[in-house]
Amino acid sequence: MSDLAVHVARRDDLATLQPLIQRAYRGDDARAGWTHEADLLDGERIGIDELEAMIADPAERLLVGFDGERMIGCVRVANSGGGLAYLGLLCVDPQLQAGGYGKQLIASAEETAREAFGADRIEMAVIDRRAELIAFYERRGYATAGTRDFPIVVDPPLHMVVLEKRLD
Repeated sequence: MSDLAVHVARRDDLATLQPLIQRAYRGDDARAGWTHEADLLDGERIGIDELEAMIADPAERLLVGFDGERMIGCVRVANSGGGLAYLGLLCVDPQLQAGGYGKQLIASAEETAREAFGADRIEMAVIDRRAELIAFYERRGYATAGTRDFPIVVDPPLHMVVLEKRLD
């Protein structure tokens, strides 16, 4: 593993980023990694229009990580106000997961939350059935802070575990 070069996403990144997100979360090769939703959900994870809205919003930063010229993954950071930031859309190419890239993207997101939004804590929400993913975040200092309903109705129902970390 090498150190990622991380920058705020630009419009010209999106044509590569959107299919990478799909592959990591729900695509046919998502199962090559360990962080996918492919066994729980199907369909498009996120569209280009939603990604464009993220990069246009001054209260959000969509970060992309590169190893040389190759896009490895991304993470979204949003200003929730009151010193709280939200981390979401973390993904790494399924063929490269478990190589330390996710940890680097999380560190970049936490730094961005502090520097861009003045956040002193950061939260995320993880599907409750993803115990191994929740444990991964707990090893990075995140602690359970509650639950939320899943944003769409699915059968069987899903819920989200909210994880929070202080940014010191």
